[in-house]
Amino acid sequence: MNAKTLAALIDHTLLKPDATLDEIRNLCIDARKYVFASVCVNPYWVPLVSAALVGTEVKTCAVVGFPLGASASAIKAAETSLAVEKGAREIDMVLNVGELKMGNHKLVTGDIRGVVEAANTAGAIVKVILETALLDDEQKRTACLLSQQAGAAFVKTSTGFGSGGATVADVQLMRQAVGEQMGVKASGGIRTLADVKKMLAAGASRIGASGGVKIIETLTSAKS
Repeated sequence: MNAKTLAALIDHTLLKPDATLDEIRNLCIDARKYVFASVCVNPYWVPLVSAALVGTEVKTCAVVGFPLGASASAIKAAETSLAVEKGAREIDMVLNVGELKMGNHKLVTGDIRGVVEAANTAGAIVKVILETALLDDEQKRTACLLSQQAGAAFVKTSTGFGSGGATVADVQLMRQAVGEQMGVKASGGIRTLADVKKMLAAGASRIGASGGVKIIETLTSAKS
Protein backbone atom coordinates (compact mmCIF):
# COMPACT_ATOMS: atom_id res chain seq x y z
CA MET A 1 0.00 0.00 0.00
CA ASN A 2 1.34 3.43 -0.91
CA ALA A 3 1.02 6.61 1.12
CA LYS A 4 -1.77 8.08 -1.00
CA THR A 5 -3.93 4.97 -0.68
CA LEU A 6 -3.38 4.78 3.07
CA ALA A 7 -4.07 8.47 3.66
CA ALA A 8 -7.42 8.09 1.87
CA LEU A 9 -8.47 5.65 4.61
CA ILE A 10 -7.64 7.92 7.57
CA ASP A 11 -9.90 10.40 9.32
CA HIS A 12 -7.40 12.99 10.56
CA THR A 13 -8.79 13.69 14.02
CA LEU A 14 -8.58 16.27 16.80
CA LEU A 15 -11.33 16.04 19.39
CA LYS A 16 -9.67 17.15 22.63
CA PRO A 17 -11.66 19.82 24.50
CA ASP A 18 -8.77 22.29 24.61
CA ALA A 19 -8.04 22.25 20.87
CA THR A 20 -7.05 25.72 19.69
CA LEU A 21 -7.62 27.62 16.47
CA ASP A 22 -4.01 27.15 15.40
CA GLU A 23 -4.17 23.41 16.05
CA ILE A 24 -7.31 23.06 13.95
CA ARG A 25 -5.75 25.10 11.14
CA ASN A 26 -2.65 22.90 11.22
CA LEU A 27 -4.88 19.82 11.11
CA CYS A 28 -6.40 21.13 7.88
CA ILE A 29 -2.99 21.99 6.43
CA ASP A 30 -1.88 18.40 7.09
CA ALA A 31 -5.08 17.06 5.55
CA ARG A 32 -4.62 19.11 2.39
CA LYS A 33 -1.02 17.96 2.08
CA TYR A 34 -1.63 14.24 2.56
CA VAL A 35 -5.25 14.10 1.29
CA PHE A 36 -6.74 12.26 4.23
CA ALA A 37 -10.30 10.93 3.98
CA SER A 38 -11.61 13.59 6.33
CA VAL A 39 -10.80 16.01 9.10
CA CYS A 40 -12.81 14.96 12.16
CA VAL A 41 -13.53 17.66 14.73
CA ASN A 42 -16.04 18.80 17.32
CA PRO A 43 -19.03 20.63 15.75
CA TYR A 44 -17.83 24.08 16.83
CA TRP A 45 -14.94 23.86 14.36
CA VAL A 46 -16.95 22.70 11.33
CA PRO A 47 -17.25 26.15 9.66
CA LEU A 48 -13.49 26.71 9.90
CA VAL A 49 -12.61 23.23 8.68
CA SER A 50 -15.07 23.18 5.78
CA ALA A 51 -13.77 26.57 4.59
CA ALA A 52 -10.16 25.39 4.87
CA LEU A 53 -10.84 22.28 2.82
CA VAL A 54 -12.65 23.93 -0.10
CA GLY A 55 -11.27 22.66 -3.39
CA THR A 56 -9.94 19.40 -1.92
CA GLU A 57 -11.20 15.84 -1.80
CA VAL A 58 -10.99 15.88 2.01
CA LYS A 59 -14.37 15.77 3.76
CA THR A 60 -15.33 17.65 6.91
CA CYS A 61 -16.44 15.23 9.62
CA ALA A 62 -18.26 16.29 12.81
CA VAL A 63 -18.94 14.24 15.93
CA VAL A 64 -22.48 14.27 17.34
CA GLY A 65 -23.71 13.34 20.82
CA PHE A 66 -20.05 13.14 21.68
CA PRO A 67 -18.52 11.55 23.70
CA LEU A 68 -21.26 10.01 25.87
CA GLY A 69 -24.12 9.38 23.45
CA ALA A 70 -26.65 10.32 26.10
CA SER A 71 -28.04 13.48 24.49
CA ALA A 72 -31.74 13.50 23.60
CA SER A 73 -32.41 12.16 20.12
CA ALA A 74 -33.85 15.50 19.02
CA ILE A 75 -30.65 17.24 20.12
CA LYS A 76 -28.50 14.79 18.15
CA ALA A 77 -30.60 15.37 15.05
CA ALA A 78 -30.46 19.16 15.50
CA GLU A 79 -26.70 19.04 16.05
CA THR A 80 -26.40 17.05 12.84
CA SER A 81 -28.58 19.49 10.90
CA LEU A 82 -26.42 22.42 11.98
CA ALA A 83 -23.19 20.56 11.23
CA VAL A 84 -24.23 19.66 7.67
CA GLU A 85 -25.56 23.19 7.11
CA LYS A 86 -22.08 24.46 7.99
CA GLY A 87 -20.33 22.03 5.66
CA ALA A 88 -19.92 18.65 7.37
CA ARG A 89 -20.32 15.73 4.99
CA GLU A 90 -19.58 12.95 7.45
CA ILE A 91 -21.14 12.57 10.91
CA ASP A 92 -19.71 10.33 13.63
CA MET A 93 -22.48 9.90 16.21
CA VAL A 94 -22.39 8.07 19.54
CA LEU A 95 -25.33 5.74 20.00
CA ASN A 96 -27.29 5.67 23.26
CA VAL A 97 -25.20 3.06 25.06
CA GLY A 98 -27.41 2.80 28.14
CA GLU A 99 -30.56 2.16 26.12
CA LEU A 100 -28.74 -0.43 24.04
CA LYS A 101 -27.64 -2.28 27.18
CA MET A 102 -31.22 -2.21 28.47
CA GLY A 103 -32.43 -3.80 25.26
CA ASN A 104 -34.44 -0.81 24.05
CA HIS A 105 -33.68 -1.51 20.41
CA LYS A 106 -36.52 0.56 18.97
CA LEU A 107 -35.26 3.67 20.77
CA VAL A 108 -31.66 3.05 19.71
CA THR A 109 -32.67 2.56 16.08
CA GLY A 110 -34.79 5.72 16.14
CA ASP A 111 -31.94 7.66 17.71
CA ILE A 112 -29.63 6.67 14.87
CA ARG A 113 -32.26 7.11 12.18
CA GLY A 114 -32.92 10.69 13.27
CA VAL A 115 -29.26 11.54 12.70
CA VAL A 116 -29.17 9.66 9.39
CA GLU A 117 -32.21 11.55 8.10
CA ALA A 118 -30.74 14.90 9.15
CA ALA A 119 -27.42 14.05 7.50
CA ASN A 120 -29.08 12.85 4.32
CA THR A 121 -30.55 16.32 3.68
CA ALA A 122 -27.04 17.36 2.65
CA GLY A 123 -25.87 14.03 1.25
CA ALA A 124 -23.75 13.36 4.32
CA ILE A 125 -23.02 9.88 5.65
CA VAL A 126 -23.22 8.66 9.25
CA LYS A 127 -20.83 6.50 11.24
CA VAL A 128 -22.22 5.07 14.48
CA ILE A 129 -19.80 4.90 17.41
CA LEU A 130 -20.55 1.83 19.54
CA GLU A 131 -18.04 2.45 22.37
CA THR A 132 -17.15 -1.23 22.27
CA ALA A 133 -15.26 -1.21 25.58
CA LEU A 134 -18.64 -0.84 27.34
CA LEU A 135 -20.38 -3.69 25.51
CA ASP A 136 -20.29 -7.46 25.43
CA ASP A 137 -20.02 -9.26 22.11
CA GLU A 138 -23.76 -9.82 21.69
CA GLN A 139 -24.43 -6.13 22.37
CA LYS A 140 -21.80 -5.18 19.79
CA ARG A 141 -23.47 -7.39 17.17
CA THR A 142 -26.87 -5.96 18.01
CA ALA A 143 -25.54 -2.39 17.77
CA CYS A 144 -24.11 -3.17 14.33
CA LEU A 145 -27.41 -4.59 13.06
CA LEU A 146 -29.45 -1.70 14.47
CA SER A 147 -27.07 0.78 12.83
CA GLN A 148 -27.49 -1.04 9.55
CA GLN A 149 -31.29 -1.03 9.85
CA ALA A 150 -31.26 2.71 10.62
CA GLY A 151 -29.37 3.52 7.40
CA ALA A 152 -25.91 4.32 8.73
CA ALA A 153 -22.95 3.95 6.38
CA PHE A 154 -20.38 2.81 8.97
CA VAL A 155 -20.06 1.37 12.42
CA LYS A 156 -17.16 2.64 14.49
CA THR A 157 -15.44 1.13 17.51
CA SER A 158 -14.76 3.92 19.96
CA THR A 159 -14.76 7.59 20.87
CA GLY A 160 -11.19 7.51 22.12
CA PHE A 161 -12.50 8.93 25.40
CA GLY A 162 -13.78 5.66 26.87
CA SER A 163 -12.08 2.96 28.89
CA GLY A 164 -10.69 1.25 25.80
CA GLY A 165 -10.12 1.73 22.10
CA ALA A 166 -10.16 -0.35 18.95
CA THR A 167 -9.15 -4.00 19.12
CA VAL A 168 -8.59 -6.51 16.36
CA ALA A 169 -11.24 -8.80 17.86
CA ASP A 170 -13.87 -6.06 17.87
CA VAL A 171 -13.14 -5.01 14.30
CA GLN A 172 -13.42 -8.64 13.17
CA LEU A 173 -16.72 -9.03 15.04
CA MET A 174 -18.13 -5.83 13.56
CA ARG A 175 -17.10 -6.78 10.02
CA GLN A 176 -18.71 -10.19 10.42
CA ALA A 177 -21.90 -8.58 11.74
CA VAL A 178 -22.36 -6.08 8.90
CA GLY A 179 -20.80 -8.04 6.05
CA GLU A 180 -19.64 -5.96 3.11
CA GLN A 181 -22.72 -3.73 3.12
CA MET A 182 -21.27 -1.19 5.57
CA GLY A 183 -17.96 0.37 6.43
CA VAL A 184 -16.14 -0.40 9.67
CA LYS A 185 -14.11 2.37 11.28
CA ALA A 186 -11.43 1.49 13.82
CA SER A 187 -10.72 4.34 16.18
CA GLY A 188 -9.19 4.80 19.61
CA GLY A 189 -5.55 4.09 20.44
CA ILE A 190 -4.39 3.65 16.84
CA ARG A 191 -1.01 5.37 16.82
CA THR A 192 1.37 3.41 14.60
CA LEU A 193 1.56 2.02 11.09
CA ALA A 194 1.59 -1.46 12.62
CA ASP A 195 -1.68 -0.67 14.44
CA VAL A 196 -3.26 0.48 11.17
CA LYS A 197 -2.17 -2.63 9.28
CA LYS A 198 -3.67 -4.88 11.98
CA MET A 199 -7.00 -3.06 11.86
CA LEU A 200 -7.18 -3.14 8.05
CA ALA A 201 -6.36 -6.86 8.06
CA ALA A 202 -9.16 -7.40 10.60
CA GLY A 203 -11.70 -5.79 8.29
CA ALA A 204 -11.59 -2.04 8.93
CA SER A 205 -12.25 0.20 5.94
CA ARG A 206 -11.58 3.50 7.71
CA ILE A 207 -9.16 4.49 10.47
CA GLY A 208 -9.61 7.30 12.98
CA ALA A 209 -6.32 8.66 14.27
CA SER A 210 -4.81 11.85 15.61
CA GLY A 211 -1.35 10.71 14.50
CA GLY A 212 -2.09 10.32 10.80
CA VAL A 213 0.92 12.33 9.69
CA LYS A 214 3.31 10.18 11.72
CA ILE A 215 1.69 7.03 10.34
CA ILE A 216 2.06 8.18 6.73
CA GLU A 217 5.64 9.36 7.27
CA THR A 218 6.52 5.98 8.79
CA LEU A 219 5.28 4.32 5.62
CA THR A 220 7.13 6.65 3.27
CA SER A 221 10.39 6.43 5.23
CA ALA A 222 10.19 2.65 5.22
CA LYS A 223 9.93 2.66 1.43
CA SER A 224 12.69 5.19 0.81
